[in-house]
Amino acid sequence: MKRRNTPAKSTILTLLKDAGTALSQDMIEDKVKGEMDRVTIYRVLNSFCEDGITHRILADNGKYYFALCLNCGQEKHDHNHDHFHFRCTKCEKVECLDEEVTLTLPQGYVKQTISSWVTGYCNNCS
Repeated sequence: MKRRNTPAKSTILTLLKDAGTALSQDMIEDKVKGEMDRVTIYRVLNSFCEDGITHRILADNGKYYFALCLNCGQEKHDHNHDHFHFRCTKCEKVECLDEEVTLTLPQGYVKQTISSWVTGYCNNCS
């Protein structure tokens, strides 16, 4: 389904592109400083997930972070490989780590996805 473009969508998409990292809804709210309300941001982020524009990552701190998808579409999110995410506990930067995760499961188990977190200090905060 083709959705109409709105100023809120354009603003949030630009923020995600310019950030170069995953952002939480709180981080986006801080950046727009009252230009739009919390509900609008929530709806835009959910529509981006449904349309394959972003993917949602649940962090170890209980917050959802949103990152731009590279090769996804409305039917399926395809992130090419299972990987770890890194969250800086000082600046809250969240990023995907390129190292692929491998895991051997017991016989009869079938893996769908792996999503794990590493927390610490990023290269700017260490």
